[in-house]
Amino acid sequence: MTALPKISTTLWFNKDAEEAAHHYVKTVPGSTVLGVERYGKGGPGPEGSVMLVRFRLGERDFMALNGGPLFTPNESVSFTIYCEDQEEVDRLWSHMSEGGKTSRCGWLKDRWSFSWQIVPRRFAE
Repeated sequence: MTALPKISTTLWFNKDAEEAAHHYVKTVPGSTVLGVERYGKGGPGPEGSVMLVRFRLGERDFMALNGGPLFTPNESVSFTIYCEDQEEVDRLWSHMSEGGKTSRCGWLKDRWSFSWQIVPRRFAE
């Protein structure tokens, strides 16, 4: 088992945690799925179904939890990805917005309604 970081971000999904984790990992270079945990007997989810996916995007650790429809993402939290050049901005923008909604100034919602900002690094400097 991989050592757990001191702080990790958990994303709440109805049922698509594993699909989303693989989508994000495919998008951001240097990313990987670290582990998948499944519901056991008597758990709130069907036995053997995915409960939690641990993954790393770049240098940040996340967990994707299949927690059901109780909570949904909103714009009060967003994730920023700093890009080195326009080619990277275009690639990440296209992949992350697939099935979601785009907005202005680098903002988008992915297909699970999480908000992302795809920004050239030089804008932050």
